[in-house]
Amino acid sequence: MPSGSAATTTPANPPIRVGIIGLGGFAGSHHDCLLTLEAMGQARLICTCDPQADAFAPQQASREFSRRGVKVFTDYRAMLDACGTELDVLVVPTPISLHAEMHRAGVERGIAVYLEKPPTLDHRELEQMIATDRTAKKTTLVGFNFIIERARLALKQRMLDGEFGALREARLMAQWPRPASYFVRNNWAGRLLAQDGGVILDSCFGNAMAHFVHNVLFWAGGPALMSWGQPRTVRAELYRAHSIEGADTFFVESRTNDDVTLRFALTHACEGATSHAEILVCEKASIHYIVHQGAEIRWNDGRIEPVAIDPFNALVENHLDYYRYLRGETARPATTLVDSRPFVTLNNLAYISSGEITAIPSGLIKSVVHPHDAQNYLAVEGMPAALNDFLAHGRWPGTTLGWRAGTPAAPVTPADLPRFIPTLQTLVSR
Repeated sequence: MPSGSAATTTPANPPIRVGIIGLGGFAGSHHDCLLTLEAMGQARLICTCDPQADAFAPQQASREFSRRGVKVFTDYRAMLDACGTELDVLVVPTPISLHAEMHRAGVERGIAVYLEKPPTLDHRELEQMIATDRTAKKTTLVGFNFIIERARLALKQRMLDGEFGALREARLMAQWPRPASYFVRNNWAGRLLAQDGGVILDSCFGNAMAHFVHNVLFWAGGPALMSWGQPRTVRAELYRAHSIEGADTFFVESRTNDDVTLRFALTHACEGATSHAEILVCEKASIHYIVHQGAEIRWNDGRIEPVAIDPFNALVENHLDYYRYLRGETARPATTLVDSRPFVTLNNLAYISSGEITAIPSGLIKSVVHPHDAQNYLAVEGMPAALNDFLAHGRWPGTTLGWRAGTPAAPVTPADLPRFIPTLQTLVSR
């Protein structure tokens, strides 16, 4: 079981040698993480790369690459050819469409891979990556950040021990306002497919809030602690308020192989503060868990049991947890590629079930300028009520609010996955 506690370094236990692909975007967060880990004596950054490495000269200077002896390349293959024998871990925090080839390059050179979430959003590609990982010297870590939280692990163990009775439902509500600029942040933002037909599926469900979706699947897994709920059936309605190819709002319901009902209500088309809650409905109690804030157990007899969540630096703790595995101190990484199957399957089946991405009626959409950043946001009237109604009662906004003029969400199963690419091609052509 991942321990979630700090590791120590001894002469026989030297710093883990790390290479990071990328200097911009989320790669910058990993670079900052390595500064912390180096100060702890836990790691050493050997090399990095970026096609536009010169454009990041200020960041290289502020992170003192010269003093630290960090080698910089413009191509990851050249970096691996030059430094591969010096590396213990290759960190891959790049666009999702590049993950498979970079993962394979690391594995083929005998380097352990820390792969940012999600590993891929194409179930076919995931199976190829799993096959590649079977040849790896060390199992790849997929960076779903919150699985190793101590409070989460302890609560799930209490669930598995039967303290709360059987888990009946697991729900996720997440509202994350995103400005208009977010949907043009790069050439794949809000897209379903790339020009070459590759799967992108950039969305709140598959990308920005993927951590939380994966968390809910983790709650639903059993009987082992490190297990995830397996979707048996899926129904979904997908919507957009923004002028994008994909969806910015998801309503998804699934039934797992263990007969747990999962409901997910997520949106970027909202205003106000970012919020999320993971809610578990058991026979004897309900559990409300909010990352970085706290949790409470609401017993059916009226008792309220607060659960403290320790301060948690997600990247630092996940790096340390993976290092413990690489040093042989723990049996497995927190999340493997195999563990990612339920998430990727659920995401793919949501598109197949919905069959369309419905434009929310323009009369319900307002433009809001947020005072904290002076950027424009789109917010849908009635969105909070629609999210809560779906989670609590399973009522679909397409029916209750008239958002959807087409067919209602159709139940699908993993046997429908061959329809995935044809469904995306149809959605893109509309």
